[in-house]
Amino acid sequence: MPELPEVETVKRTLNLLVKGKVIDHVTVNLARIIQRPDDINQFAFILAGHTIQGVERRGKFLRILLDDLILVSHLRMEGRYGVYDSSDPVEKHTHVIFHFTDGTELRYKDVRQFGTMHLFKPGEEFTVPPLSKLGLEPLDPGFTFEKFKEALAGKKTKIKAVLLNQAYVVGIGNIYVDESLFRAGIHPEQLANTLTDEQLHALHEAVVATLSESVEVGGSSIKSYVNGQGEMGRFQHQLKIYGRQNQPCLNCGTLIEKSVVGGRGTHFCPVCQSLK
Repeated sequence: MPELPEVETVKRTLNLLVKGKVIDHVTVNLARIIQRPDDINQFAFILAGHTIQGVERRGKFLRILLDDLILVSHLRMEGRYGVYDSSDPVEKHTHVIFHFTDGTELRYKDVRQFGTMHLFKPGEEFTVPPLSKLGLEPLDPGFTFEKFKEALAGKKTKIKAVLLNQAYVVGIGNIYVDESLFRAGIHPEQLANTLTDEQLHALHEAVVATLSESVEVGGSSIKSYVNGQGEMGRFQHQLKIYGRQNQPCLNCGTLIEKSVVGGRGTHFCPVCQSLK
């Protein structure tokens, strides 16, 4: 699933490719992608004639800014956008096409068909799901140690499960939780409410550093993720713990172990991340 760095990369790419383009009409080939309004014909009618002013991100969601509308798009497992010429063949699993007046198209392809799109008036999108209950943005200036500590305070749950919960901190999926915990030297099963201030400082810094480094190289191309230009990210070549079970730890040489925490495959070094 695309996580914060991957969605941030798609956001930046789409700003280069579609900002300023005018929607002529919209084709919807799979109705369940469109969640709001629940009528695909109304969805297409509302969007016709609107100009894309820019693209922003909230957690793992894209916010496509139009003249007086906000299109909230969630890529989910394998959703991806691409810009094409209208004469290009339409690939299988292309579910939504935004036809622009300049003869190009923004196409949304989703093999697993889990992605969603919601239309809102500006500002309205933050008052109702799916954006209304999202937590702190880890790459925003407001993501301070104090805010991070407050978000985790009193959580009698394993720290990995807490970090995966988008109600506390957004955008950190399985890959980046494992990488951040390894970087901070914290076992994924340690209870959040037992973390010391020293551990919390280390984890706060690890989350910011790990996500920032991944954004710089376009995210991780785990499974089928690509950005809006069909290019693959490179952070998977820098992974220190995720996917490296039974390989020696890069810090101490101990074999990396894999377990299941919160229903997710979890990688850790039993020495560098001893359970306290």
